[in-house]
Amino acid sequence: MELTEDNVKTLLAKLPQLKVEMQKVIVGQDAILDELLVAFLAGGHCLLEGVPGLAKTLIVKTMSQALHLSFRRIQFTPDLMPTDIIGTEILEEDHATGKRFFKFNKGPLFANIILADEINRTPPKTQSALLEAMQEFEVTYGGQTYPLDKPFFILATQNPIEQAGTYPLPEAQLDRFLLLIKIGYPTEQEEFEVLNRTTGSKKADVKAVISAEDIQQAQTLVRQVSISDDLVRYVSHIIRATRPDNTSVDYIKEWVRWGAGPRAGQALILTAKARALLKGRYAVLTEDVHAMAPAVLRHRILMNFKAEAEGITSDKVTAELIKTIERPKTI
Repeated sequence: MELTEDNVKTLLAKLPQLKVEMQKVIVGQDAILDELLVAFLAGGHCLLEGVPGLAKTLIVKTMSQALHLSFRRIQFTPDLMPTDIIGTEILEEDHATGKRFFKFNKGPLFANIILADEINRTPPKTQSALLEAMQEFEVTYGGQTYPLDKPFFILATQNPIEQAGTYPLPEAQLDRFLLLIKIGYPTEQEEFEVLNRTTGSKKADVKAVISAEDIQQAQTLVRQVSISDDLVRYVSHIIRATRPDNTSVDYIKEWVRWGAGPRAGQALILTAKARALLKGRYAVLTEDVHAMAPAVLRHRILMNFKAEAEGITSDKVTAELIKTIERPKTI
């Protein structure tokens, strides 16, 4: 559908309303909500990481309530099989003719928003079943390809503390997630507000403010946001500097085992465009790139053993890169 000026203004007015509706339930976590909305507008998937009790699941459920979209929650467990999420063929009988035939019974993956709860608790066989869905937006079963509903958004959660009985996601699958969002503990005032809200009888009424058509239009609009060649080149310099073999940054050579690939650059530009749109701008600024760089690179930079022993994280590496790489003078 062609976006007219009036359509664009109406659409941009709805985006802030989405966050307002979510904040009726979610206390604080402004940066987390912004990153989630950025990933959704950019058409990518998110991995939320945090200890239990920080409202990871609640954030996703609330987001689905504020959207006119279908929602499914999949609780990942060690005994979950690929067919449990994709679907399976069942034998049915035509009562008129008596003939039997196989019919594909769609699994919970066929929805707009998928909450993959505790994704690291299921074996690699089931984890890999998400790969085609996340990248191609379709699944294949019995030689037949089934397109998924659009928009399609997977939001997976994982607990970084427990290691027993878990299966860490391989780097190839981590790279499929547009952003890795870390959720920390609330502030003292936020925690007071959480306790006050959740222990009473009053419940927030979250209204759906954006339709599937609106979201698809917004995702189209994101790619039309302009970015200068200098800023694209700046993003390229940041991504290439993460690779120990060809970087000029000593910090990277000392702490990093493996750098980010080209998909990281694509993710950084797309999320910077989505952030600019959320801020009401039609052009990307350097601040958009800096704001999205940690969540984009967090799971794409692999630290070496020395860095892990010293407590050096990929976030520290990203912060160092932003300081070191020369910024475009015209932006």
